[in-house]
Amino acid sequence: MISVVLVEPEGPANIGMVARTMKNFGFSRLVLINPNITEESYSYAVHAQEILDNAITLKEFGEALKLFDLRVGTTGKPGKRFSAHRSPMYPWELRELLKGYDGRIGLFFGRESIGLKNEELERLDVILTIPTSDAYPVMNLAQAVAVILYELSKERPEPSAKALEPATDVEKEVLVRTWSRLLEVLDYPKDIERREVFLKVFNRAIRKSFLYGREVHTIIGPLRKAVKRLEECKDAER
Repeated sequence: MISVVLVEPEGPANIGMVARTMKNFGFSRLVLINPNITEESYSYAVHAQEILDNAITLKEFGEALKLFDLRVGTTGKPGKRFSAHRSPMYPWELRELLKGYDGRIGLFFGRESIGLKNEELERLDVILTIPTSDAYPVMNLAQAVAVILYELSKERPEPSAKALEPATDVEKEVLVRTWSRLLEVLDYPKDIERREVFLKVFNRAIRKSFLYGREVHTIIGPLRKAVKRLEECKDAER
């Protein structure tokens, strides 16, 4: 299930155009954070006004995060240098990765003026960008939604086998904490700031990986055993 999430959309007309675009490609779930919906919104929605009527309206960014198993953020400015929270993929890559995934997916689009803030991008699992000209890389909100939904509508995700459930947020968090504990016991890297980067990179890799719960538990097991053995070795040295 894919939902479009508009974070503090600034133009009432854009909200309507996004609803219209969603209906064009067969999507109906819309989440709005601090929107300014007016008659203009409904006018631009044309025959997709029911999407606005049924939209979920929230006040806080954090509330929207709780609605989804996978949170995809969009950015028109992926950055020139590597960043743990700005390593984006392209829409067609996301389409391929979503094959077989039946969790709740949120596509987060930022404000027309500044997009999603860095602190918001850090809280999302996957970052998505549309390749555009360097001369004018930032697209209009409704156009960006159209490009991404077009790609995703080419081949809708198929339900996965019932025996294999997607990893939950809690399971992924346990895996990241276990990795963090391993780095701590290894005292690697010794520089705390670099260690934080290592942790962010691992967290990002896990968040944008489509893992089953069974797979996560399989990874956690050896990591925990390694942590335990290292702790025993340290105790023996004292």
